[in-house]
Amino acid sequence: MNLPALTARVIEFRDQRNWAQFHSLRNLIVSLNLEASELLELTQWKSDAEVAALAASGEGREALRDECADVLIYLLLIAENADIDLDDAARAKLLKNAARYPVDRSYGSSQKQPPAREDQAG
Repeated sequence: MNLPALTARVIEFRDQRNWAQFHSLRNLIVSLNLEASELLELTQWKSDAEVAALAASGEGREALRDECADVLIYLLLIAENADIDLDDAARAKLLKNAARYPVDRSYGSSQKQPPAREDQAG
């Protein structure tokens, strides 16, 4: 299913329950962050290995899946409310990131803004 079709299903679900009245842009953004916090909570006090095991276990994987779905649903509602085409937005952001983080300066680096290589310095 593509994003527009999924968004339509989410909107249908929302509208069947008359929940649009609660879905101001601000409320949706707050809700997205609350759901993202619930996703984060699944990893609290766990090592990287424990989090990897969570994704591999039945119950843990279902919890992870549910929280990811909640985040996605709110993101779709935000984009619909703000008239943002997420596909276009993601493509445009990838282009911006490619310019900001060229492979030759960013490869293998976790720095936010990798320094210019010495042979590129002015």
